[in-house]
Amino acid sequence: MTSAALDRTLILVRHAKAAATNSEGDHERELTPAGRADAEAAGAWLHGHDIGIDEVLCSSAERARQTAEGIWAGGCCEADVRYDQRIYNAGAEALLQVVREAEDDASVVMVVGHAPGIPALTSLLADGEGSSQAHDALAVGFPTTGIAVLSFAGHWQDLALGAARLERFHVARP
Repeated sequence: MTSAALDRTLILVRHAKAAATNSEGDHERELTPAGRADAEAAGAWLHGHDIGIDEVLCSSAERARQTAEGIWAGGCCEADVRYDQRIYNAGAEALLQVVREAEDDASVVMVVGHAPGIPALTSLLADGEGSSQAHDALAVGFPTTGIAVLSFAGHWQDLALGAARLERFHVARP
C-alpha cells in the first residue's frame, strides 16, 4: 500500500449551540434556531472547501445528532454515521480510542462531540504542528460549531497524540 493511500483527514466538530436546559436532561438538549443555522453553515463551509466525509462518529446526544443533520442540510455530502454513547462528554483519550476504531477504508472521518473533549483532542493531536493561522484561531477558543481539520498519514488504529497536523480551524456562522 502506498503512503498516499494512507493519507487521512480527521475533522473534529464541537456541536452547534444548544438550549441551556431540557426537561428530559442534558443528553436530550436540542439545538437552538441559531445552532441549526450554524450547523448548516458548517456544512456549507465543508462543501465549499471540497471536504467530503467517509465516516461520521457522532455523540448520541440529541444536539450532536442535530448538528450532523444540519451539516448535511448545509451541503456537505452525507456519510455513514455511527452514533456512539462513548463520545458523549468524553475526554481526549476516550475520543482518541473511538477514532482509532474508524473504518480503515475511510480516508476522511468526522467526529461530532462536545467540549472539553473535542478541543482537548485537537490540541493534543496537533501539538503545534500545521498551519500557524489555524493554531492562532484555535488559541482564541473552540466555540460551538468549531471545526478543526487535521491530517496525518497511517492507519486510524495507529493515530497517536502529537501525530497530526492542524490544517484548518473554522467557526461556522451564517
